[in-house]
Amino acid sequence: MPSIAIKPAGILRRFAASTRGVAAIEFAMIMPVLSVMFLASFDGGRALAVYMKVRAATYALDAIANQYTTIHDTDMQAILGASSAILAPYSSAPIVVTISEISISNKGAATVSWSDSLNGTTRAVGSAVTVPTALNVNSTYLIFGEVSYKYTPLFGFFGSGGITFSDNLYVTPRSSSSISRISP
Repeated sequence: MPSIAIKPAGILRRFAASTRGVAAIEFAMIMPVLSVMFLASFDGGRALAVYMKVRAATYALDAIANQYTTIHDTDMQAILGASSAILAPYSSAPIVVTISEISISNKGAATVSWSDSLNGTTRAVGSAVTVPTALNVNSTYLIFGEVSYKYTPLFGFFGSGGITFSDNLYVTPRSSSSISRISP
């Protein structure tokens, strides 16, 4: 049996000149980066969808409430529940919805007339509110809707604490100058 002489310099030259498996090595090097980019874009897309739903919930909250002349407790629960239902298919557990009526006096002082909340704290009746200058019209009322949502990413690329999306909107009562709030 003939013996095969192995020359170390020849093996190194052949190994350096070989192109077999280069694509597999390049793919193995770039695959983690592609995976991170894919998962981050997935989380980013979901975050954008939740943010748009928060905006829609704020609009719906004010659009529904400003049609009433008098709101009873059952009506208020339906209004607050409708705004949280807009977030489907995402969980409605981290949503905080607050709606308040702001009374602007004949001297331009804005205070809270009434307030209700879902999963949050109501604004104190009589507390001062800073209203945008364009909306601060003497002797008027505004409905102030606020929605916030704590979004937790699936893969954690936006930080471990999550992101809080929030939106607020002022509207005027549609059917009367102010909306009465009746609680039992």
